Amino acid sequence: MTWLIIGLVLFLGAHSIRMVADAWRTQAIASWGEKPFKGVYTVIALVGFYAMVTGYAEARLQTVALWTPPIATRHVSVLLMLFASVLMAAAYVPRNHLKMRMGHPMVLSVKVWALAHLLANGNLADVVLFGSFLAWSVFNFKAARARDRAAAQEVLSLQAAGAENTSDIPVAIPSANTMATLFTLLIGVAMWALFVFYLHVQLVGVSPMG
Repeated sequence: MTWLIIGLVLFLGAHSIRMVADAWRTQAIASWGEKPFKGVYTVIALVGFYAMVTGYAEARLQTVALWTPPIATRHVSVLLMLFASVLMAAAYVPRNHLKMRMGHPMVLSVKVWALAHLLANGNLADVVLFGSFLAWSVFNFKAARARDRAAAQEVLSLQAAGAENTSDIPVAIPSANTMATLFTLLIGVAMWALFVFYLHVQLVGVSPMG
């Protein structure tokens, strides 16, 4: 369990810098340079990911059952994973309706993924891992939406002030594309089917449908 916790602290901590210390992040990038900053960030995240995966694999062997999920929650979990897969695809397909409407589908995907696994697993290691990701995604999404509102307010202020240099005003976001949305749904469903019916049992050793 120790390595799992260390991994979570490093991995989620690295992905929380903008959320908890955005001003410091900006200063660090300006001082170190963008590439060195991203290099350090990547190393910490990778070390954290390795420790997290290794620690979770070890912690799962020491079964500490906090609760026993009923069969129904496993079915709900599989359905939620479909939504998580679609949201994950939406993060990478440009101009799809989900991304344009929600703004941060990747974080929402993590939130749904974590909730789905909490519903289907009641061991201590599962609660620590997926509970941590769920809490992180909730606060991350809240912080991201706050940044969106601040950016929108800045645009309105520039427009109201009649900025002398039009380059000071951010370019308008393009409209959503129906074909991009359909492609997103197709990719999401394909990812879901691949993991549920094949990869999950290969990588984790447990079938979601079992």
